Amino acid sequence: MSPLIGSDRGLIDLAERITERFRDLQVRVAFLARDIDTGLEVGVGVDRQMPLASVAKVPLALVVADRIARGEIDGGAMVSLSAAERSFGPYGISAFTHDATCSVVDLMLMMLGLSDNAAADALFDLVPPREVDEQLAEWGLDGLRVRHRMQPMYDYATRVAGHDFALATQLAVEGRRPGGRHVIDSLDVERATVGSPRACVSLLERVWRDEIAKPEATELARRLMGKQVFTHRIAADLLADDIQLAGKTGSFLTLRHEIAVVTHAGGRVAIAALTDSDRTARIQNDVDLAIAATARDAVDALASRRP
Repeated sequence: MSPLIGSDRGLIDLAERITERFRDLQVRVAFLARDIDTGLEVGVGVDRQMPLASVAKVPLALVVADRIARGEIDGGAMVSLSAAERSFGPYGISAFTHDATCSVVDLMLMMLGLSDNAAADALFDLVPPREVDEQLAEWGLDGLRVRHRMQPMYDYATRVAGHDFALATQLAVEGRRPGGRHVIDSLDVERATVGSPRACVSLLERVWRDEIAKPEATELARRLMGKQVFTHRIAADLLADDIQLAGKTGSFLTLRHEIAVVTHAGGRVAIAALTDSDRTARIQNDVDLAIAATARDAVDALASRRP
């Protein structure tokens, strides 16, 4: 069983229910929710390192935003993306038929709003993965490692499974090795871009408190995360006029993630939900709904404990 944490007995009980919820679905979960203002938290496996998939676009965006704020990158500079060389992806510029030109800041919008892989890799051309990784370490975010662009995530899978998605998903389940190692490099904790719920929540907390990077950078990151169009995970049970949510999903083979900050009348809660399914179905709506229910339970529990 993954270690449970909670700021009081009731939150520990909630952590136990979270574990049972995902166990029943045959899903491995690493989860943390923290009230940004009080520090109260609840979680399961909060230090477990997991491949991040598109959640990695959040630290990339912050590093790019910081360089814009420092005058090292022109946010209005136009970047051309060739249709023949763009990174794979179902949304945004990745799915365009023709060549496209877009500003740096608008690439960030496409990357965070639509999880556009082509936009992300165009930004990685400006700030390579190693530089993003080094900046995260300089900021003290040791639990996050950025090791590759977005396209290699797919290349690593096709290397062992070709273009057979069913085989790739089967290998994602059967190819696990001790210590988080994996036959697919993009699912291997020693080779993939990885992070833990604690590291992801710490990143969000510092962004929302303006305690990392330039204030102009954190403001831009918050604003663009608030434009994410996907609402099938954390937001699904929290859609209301008096609730604001800024987040980023991540999906790849058996991985279904989201990190987000939920702002409501009672305060702000930073959440990281990282999941890895033992099932090979391409669509697993019950996992998305479990993430939604868990986020809602955590937000409600933490709100009830505010002074």
